Amino acid sequence: MDKFLNFVVNSVPGMDFSYVNLAVIVIGFMGGLALMYAILLEAERRQDAVFVVGAASLFVYALVRQDYVIMFATVGMILVAGRELIQIWRGKHHHTVANTEKYEHNDGKMSPRFN
Repeated sequence: MDKFLNFVVNSVPGMDFSYVNLAVIVIGFMGGLALMYAILLEAERRQDAVFVVGAASLFVYALVRQDYVIMFATVGMILVAGRELIQIWRGKHHHTVANTEKYEHNDGKMSPRFN
């Protein structure tokens, strides 16, 4: 394990490799991977839950790095995905067949902005 850590430390010169810093970097990467995975999920409930977890992980990374832009973006993602997740859990978030058909096919008409 020490050889591996020495290889990692020597491969990126000038970077702080304390255990706390490494943990924060790993949390940031895991949050990014979770957000990428959430995009691929079909189930809306799971997708929103993974968005919240991924955004929270990236928020921790941004908080430690003091990156206010990423903190702002991740708080927005947490609020929006969390609100939708709570609506789903409460049973107040529904997609009727008629709304889905109208959204997907737009009653056979082109959207006005594409005409």
